[in-house]
Amino acid sequence: MTAIRSVVLGCGSYLPRKILTNAELAARVDTSDEWIVQRTGIRQRHIAAEGEFTSHLAINAARAALADAGVDAQSIDLIVLATSTPDYTFPATAVAVQNGLGINHGAAFDLQAVCSGFVFALATADNFLRTGAFKRALVIGAETFSRILDWNDRGTCVLFGDGAGAVVLDAEPQPGLPSDRGILTTHLRSDGRHKAKLYVDGGPSSTQTVGHLRMEGREVFKHAVGMITDVIVDAFNATGATADDIDWFVPHQANKRIIDASAHKLHIAPQKVVLTVDLHGNTSAASIPLALTVAVRDGRVKRGDLVLMEAMGGGFTWGSALLRW
Repeated sequence: MTAIRSVVLGCGSYLPRKILTNAELAARVDTSDEWIVQRTGIRQRHIAAEGEFTSHLAINAARAALADAGVDAQSIDLIVLATSTPDYTFPATAVAVQNGLGINHGAAFDLQAVCSGFVFALATADNFLRTGAFKRALVIGAETFSRILDWNDRGTCVLFGDGAGAVVLDAEPQPGLPSDRGILTTHLRSDGRHKAKLYVDGGPSSTQTVGHLRMEGREVFKHAVGMITDVIVDAFNATGATADDIDWFVPHQANKRIIDASAHKLHIAPQKVVLTVDLHGNTSAASIPLALTVAVRDGRVKRGDLVLMEAMGGGFTWGSALLRW
């Protein structure tokens, strides 16, 4: 028995140069470094420069991933870009990335699942590769959330940052066993009843404006841990893996308290958790590939390691992905 698996050939990331610290935010709104760190674990975030678009961040992350994978951009025949902050209403920002990389074949499109976007994009690309429709994919999470924040709302403006991360996936035959390299299983969920808890109050069809991010923080926190653990249990059931088998847990970097509570509930040891929320803030769809790239670059994630990813975002959407590096 053999199976086609989507194997990660390489990863890369990009962060804007400008760093905005908690102290700088405290000079703008009624907050403090102590308050932000205690409740979120965030100490700083990166902010895109004027004229620096989501596509620019994504192109830089994609180039880094291609270099890490050691493959030419022309070998890519699929680009799936997860973002809630596209350059324009249309065309898709993925098409700008495709053009920026000098690719004029294959397909490129955006995917919108907010903070769960990268997991949804990974699952989408994986399904395309496993069917044989495409051979090699770039999966990117890129955001400029600073453009949709209300900088007078201390409950939200302290949480988010800008950035991009990417992985190169290659369709490769594997034995069809739990020991296979590549994506082993993905699980996606959505529930639109929770829209009012985390949303942007504008859009082309409704208000003809971009709008600002609005969030009921306590409500989001209350739902997060349960929803996250739900799809991780699904991943364990699908593969026979357990928390002890996981080498690295790479969660969406929204809030350290949510991450800690989720790991505790799942019995995942703290030393296996990859944390970058202190340095990046919540970068929405970019947060998982940003964190993953940090852990790969510093030598933690090695070939053969079992890596668990999870995310939850506005909608609500949530999902998990289990892969062997």
